[in-house]
Amino acid sequence: MNRPIYEIAAEVKKDWKKPFFGAVPYLDAMFSLDDIRNSYGEDSGKSIVAYFLANASGWKGEVARNIKAELNKMLKK
Repeated sequence: MNRPIYEIAAEVKKDWKKPFFGAVPYLDAMFSLDDIRNSYGEDSGKSIVAYFLANASGWKGEVARNIKAELNKMLKK
């Protein structure tokens, strides 16, 4: 069972103090998602998570590694 995306977004926001501007719109959208199969406007949850990850390469540390792994695992399902 996966955690809700909005919970993951809250953990990201808590750990990543100054997120890259390219990741911010996707992080904000993640707060509106329960599951990766949900949509936000015209965008699928999968695409939002994928674009967030593409823009989060500058986010480092143990929390970042764990969350990125968790999100990548969701994308593969």
